[in-house]
Amino acid sequence: MILINLLPHRELERERRRHSFNQSLCLAASLGGLVAALVFVAFQAQISAQHEKNQLLQTEINRFDAQIKDIASLQAEITALRARQHAVEDLQADRNLPVFLLNELVRLLPEGVFIASLRQDGQALTLLGAAQSNERVSELLRNLGNQSPWFARPELVEIVAGTQALSPRDQRRVSNFTIRVRLVRASDTDKPKVPGVPALMVSAPQPTQP
Repeated sequence: MILINLLPHRELERERRRHSFNQSLCLAASLGGLVAALVFVAFQAQISAQHEKNQLLQTEINRFDAQIKDIASLQAEITALRARQHAVEDLQADRNLPVFLLNELVRLLPEGVFIASLRQDGQALTLLGAAQSNERVSELLRNLGNQSPWFARPELVEIVAGTQALSPRDQRRVSNFTIRVRLVRASDTDKPKVPGVPALMVSAPQPTQP
């Protein structure tokens, strides 16, 4: 016996396929939404964690800024203390400087040269004296510049010809000079220190002969 299907099977198959496609589309959309939600949650978690890290870093930065300010203040105090310490050391060195100065002048004066007076102004020393010749003055300048650690940068300010009276009938021609030289502190030369000496302002008597 021959069976003939008179039902609209093509429409039923098409409807079944359409239904299956719609289900697949809904499932894909659901999966896509779920993945998007998971990604969004992950990004939000990372952003939140980064915000926490940034907040922690800002807190540490603020703490370090406060420490830097404290360090800057300490450095300023240290600088001020060092300045006061150097001032005290310089005063102590200036107390001892005249002893070394006088000893060195006696050692460095060439024969035929004498110092009439000397004056100290800070670290500058001005010598006024007379010499038998200009060559003696040049020798004194060399000695001041090269033979002593207590003097530096000697400079001839003035030299003029003059006469020196040895007696009412005996007069000698001399070279009157003015020399300026820089003093080096005793603390800078590592020399032994001598107990307190008064500030330098002396006048040496002139010898009876040049």
